[in-house]
Amino acid sequence: MKAKLLRFGVSLDGELLRKFDAFISAEGYDNRSQAIAGLIRKEFITDSFAHGGPVAGAVTIVYDHHRREVVNKLLDIQHDHGGIIISAQHVHLDHDNCLEIVAVKGPGAKVKALADALKSVKGVKHSTLSVTSAGK
Repeated sequence: MKAKLLRFGVSLDGELLRKFDAFISAEGYDNRSQAIAGLIRKEFITDSFAHGGPVAGAVTIVYDHHRREVVNKLLDIQHDHGGIIISAQHVHLDHDNCLEIVAVKGPGAKVKALADALKSVKGVKHSTLSVTSAGK
């Protein structure tokens, strides 16, 4: 069943509205309603993650593949968190560096714990965590 669309009014300071319209244009939204809905959804995802709710996302890490202990430690951590890992992809960036992309789905606290464990491995050069809705 499709949700019923409802209308409501919003009053904003003129300068704030001009900045919002510039944001809408830069982000490629078709209209203000679409942009407001996107921002609201983003806040709900952020709140869900902060309170341990369900999220999906990706942990990306770059590391030196010549350091074998790094590879083994990263694999051990992933095996320890197998319940939230959907898949992992290994990419050879160049002769010295590898990129690991770990797709995750689960409670925000567990996703954060995995991301924190991976980024803290000695030899990891950079790590990011990106979360989004788990589809609910």
